[in-house]
Amino acid sequence: MDLTEQIENEIKQLAGFSSSTPRRVEVTDSDHRVLGIGFVAVDTMSVAFESMTLHVPELVGHETGVLREWADALSNKVTYLLENIGPIEIDERAKEILIRSTPPVKLAGATQFYEVLLGAQANGTFLLRRYRSETGQPGRQSVDIQLTHETLRKLVGDLVETIPDVS
Repeated sequence: MDLTEQIENEIKQLAGFSSSTPRRVEVTDSDHRVLGIGFVAVDTMSVAFESMTLHVPELVGHETGVLREWADALSNKVTYLLENIGPIEIDERAKEILIRSTPPVKLAGATQFYEVLLGAQANGTFLLRRYRSETGQPGRQSVDIQLTHETLRKLVGDLVETIPDVS
């Protein structure tokens, strides 16, 4: 069973769940990729989660060129979130690429944006979060990501589909 089907089964089991403390769900596919989502609410049509991770063992130790390929493919494919996303920073030494909303959404006195970190160190990781920063206030706060079940399935499928082939 692929990650999309597995996460769909988990969502069905979590229907009605709501908590200020995220419930972390992890599923693994036949390629040993581990998808983790920290759900804070699940209803019959939508979910809210604080973060999504995907560990991609085949990317461990690869150079940032492979991550660039993934960042570009992901940014071109995932066009259905609240904002478009695109790579903004590449750290060759740390083997990481930072992707953010381009542009972020501006609200009265605040800015909200998606942030994705792709890494090829340690465990080959994708990390998705959403943040809000208040004008005149230092730092940023994590904001829950809200998606329909259908959009979450599409996001998981697109995430896996865009992983570069490094074999």
